[in-house]
Amino acid sequence: MTLYVVRHGRTEANASGLLLGRADPELDEVGRAQAARIAAALPPGARVVSSPLARCRQTAEALAAHPETDDRLLEMDYGDFDLTPVAEVSDEVWAVWRSDPDFRPPNGESHRELGERVGAVLDELCADAASGDVIVVTHVSPIKASLAWALGVGIEVSWRCFVAQASITRIGVTDRGPSLHTFNQTDHL
Repeated sequence: MTLYVVRHGRTEANASGLLLGRADPELDEVGRAQAARIAAALPPGARVVSSPLARCRQTAEALAAHPETDDRLLEMDYGDFDLTPVAEVSDEVWAVWRSDPDFRPPNGESHRELGERVGAVLDELCADAASGDVIVVTHVSPIKASLAWALGVGIEVSWRCFVAQASITRIGVTDRGPSLHTFNQTDHL
């Protein structure tokens, strides 16, 4: 069976190039259309588990009337950088952030911490995904952590991949563990 890991549709903050962590904007018009296209591309009747933030819940509600939520699927906590334009983060900070998985933005969380919480929820969902499809609706950083989990590699891989809005990643689940089938698929859009 398959574990589908979906990035939420677009928000105005995404369109504006802001770091969007725990802030909670809703989907914009484009994001709502993307959610509908995701729903058309995924199998009906699957278990749907979502980050509790509005942009993910709204995307998940296009897939199921009453999706479950799990706080471990929240976006990375960017702390004081939340809603900061990406271009305003200094080159020095980016260099440290990219080279140290334990770096935390002020009042935020590290990539390593993110990877641990996302890995824990995926381990739990894996049991269900072995017998039926499970759809996880989450954010860019947890999807990158999902990629690292599926491949069995360090969270450092996060900086070497791109996750598009409303993309779908497919992870096959067997008794031998996870196997990455597709990453960042957008042909449904």
